[in-house]
Amino acid sequence: MPSRRRERRTGSESRKVLWVNSIGLRKPRLAASDLARAVNKVFSRRAAGGAVDPACQRDFTVLNPKTIPAPTNRVERSIARGLLRRQLQPAIREAGLHEPILWISLPTAVDLVGELGEAATVYYCGDDFSALAGVDHVTVAARERELSAKADLVITASEVLAGRFPAPKTRLLSHGVDYRLFSTPCPRAADFPANGKPVAGFYGSISEWLDIELLVETIRRMPHWDFVFIGTASVDLSALKSLANVYLPGPRPHAELPGYSQHWEVSLLPFRDNEQIRACNPLKLSEYLAAGKPIVSTPFPALEAYSGLVSTVRSAEDMVAAIEGSRSAAACSEHAHKLRSSVAHLSWQARAERVSDWLEAI
Repeated sequence: MPSRRRERRTGSESRKVLWVNSIGLRKPRLAASDLARAVNKVFSRRAAGGAVDPACQRDFTVLNPKTIPAPTNRVERSIARGLLRRQLQPAIREAGLHEPILWISLPTAVDLVGELGEAATVYYCGDDFSALAGVDHVTVAARERELSAKADLVITASEVLAGRFPAPKTRLLSHGVDYRLFSTPCPRAADFPANGKPVAGFYGSISEWLDIELLVETIRRMPHWDFVFIGTASVDLSALKSLANVYLPGPRPHAELPGYSQHWEVSLLPFRDNEQIRACNPLKLSEYLAAGKPIVSTPFPALEAYSGLVSTVRSAEDMVAAIEGSRSAAACSEHAHKLRSSVAHLSWQARAERVSDWLEAI
């Protein structure tokens, strides 16, 4: 929830922000993990800025709200709206926000529109919620229709998502990249495979949208390569774990990822073909490009902007050939320069300035 007014600073740095953490996209089920999350929602406490740059922390406040996740009926919605309003109104005053812009990224927050004295409402749509796993699709789809009608501005992360909303008030904002972090040479990670084999790697959420079957079939054909998958797993990985040349080190801090992606021979984007992937614009794509290593991916629409720079595959046979064929490119400084140059202009600062202009316009 950024402030409307600018101060002496210019661009995105001029706005005070009250960040409200997730209010949920579905009701909890009778499972231990869901019950723990529900308790956390009810008994969460307000906290300040987290990992925010200290220079900006005075203008950045974080609120962990107590609420009902994804309320469905009129009574639940009314209770949730009241709970959130009573927590947000004093936080807005304390943060010094005047006529704030209400920025919503979860459709379940639509009931706050008109409740906070906001000057305008923005809906940032970064996912296809109708295809996202672990979501109450019926409820979220209905709330999204309400939100898109009420919002003054809709911002989407991909062209596919942009096509779902009214064109006059919809803007496309593809992801930026921390270009300096991923392009500046850095040491190899301490736990990087050291078997003398070439390495293909992936980092990110290891979830149902990864084509595990494709990976297993590919890796079985390539015992002379090592494969690294960095991230938290939410799917059964027993098939991958059974392969001797697969490394699953778990999640790593974002700042440490170049220690892997700059040193393996090939970056992988092995996604399934589904609605969620067709609508996505994965952040790791631009980070992979900034690292300068060849990329092998299954096809999805966001790749069209990088035609000729990414090898696309549809089968294990294709993937084996593409990975093997990338070895010469991995050692080519000219190819690395082309990859990096394709995203050198996509800084987060440039993205923030564009959004700031849009906010001024509304």
